[in-house]
Amino acid sequence: MTLPSTDTLVSYAAGALSSEGTVQHIQELPDGRLAVLLDATACHPVDAGWPDQGADRAVLRVNGAELLVLDCVVGATDGSELFLGADIPVRKGTDGWAFVAAHLVAAGSPVAEGDSVLVEVDAAYRHSLSAGHTGCHLASLALNRQLAGAWKKEVAADAAGNPDFDALAIESSTILENGSLDVYRLGKSLRRKGFAPDALLEDLAAVQDGINATLAAWTAAGAAVRIERDGDLLTDRRYWTCELPEGTVRIPCGGTHLGSLGEVSAVTVALEPEEADGAVVVRMRTTCTPAAGH
Repeated sequence: MTLPSTDTLVSYAAGALSSEGTVQHIQELPDGRLAVLLDATACHPVDAGWPDQGADRAVLRVNGAELLVLDCVVGATDGSELFLGADIPVRKGTDGWAFVAAHLVAAGSPVAEGDSVLVEVDAAYRHSLSAGHTGCHLASLALNRQLAGAWKKEVAADAAGNPDFDALAIESSTILENGSLDVYRLGKSLRRKGFAPDALLEDLAAVQDGINATLAAWTAAGAAVRIERDGDLLTDRRYWTCELPEGTVRIPCGGTHLGSLGEVSAVTVALEPEEADGAVVVRMRTTCTPAAGH
């Protein structure tokens, strides 16, 4: 059994939809599926630490066969054992560990170590998730801007310089096709940080309208979007960068994104409150409407 000693080279951050790689290791999982590790891939895997964006839909072309990628997840190995997803026992980038993209294929698939593989990603599905992820970042910035006056204490600022409600209140974030769902918890800890929940809850419709007005202005500007990266390894830092009318914003992010806001005709949010475990939870559902031709 040969396990990789270096991180997987990834090209999805640059927008790649196909790649060529060599099989470094294959491991049978308890359910019979095979985890195929390549030295390079264009397939976006689910991150173990913040699994907001799901895996790409993709196929592996190898030895004349087409293998459906059932899932793609981040894994890690110290050279003696492979850990996948939530079972990874160390933080990403830990010295002595290789972090890899594991392509899960059906049991008995005709693939072996040393094989050359062509990875092909579903372009339409990738684009829909990229739109959803870009819209998610925009919505969080617009939400923070709308709630900037609701803080009684100074807290960390977001990429645009506003108090970062999104980072301080987020409970979960899920990237959807052409949208996202973010869940915020307005509990005691948030109030202790200085947030006044009534600023959000007393007139949720007005907050929603304010966010949507900001999003409409940003979308109309057709701002350029790019992913800046420190390198092409799976663990290298990547940043979502957007040229908004008010200035450039830069957010650490390992997902995939649009190339510009011109690829959507509208980004809108809907806010919904509910009670959960003695605290108020607000769900923000973001919807991205593709522009003509996208």
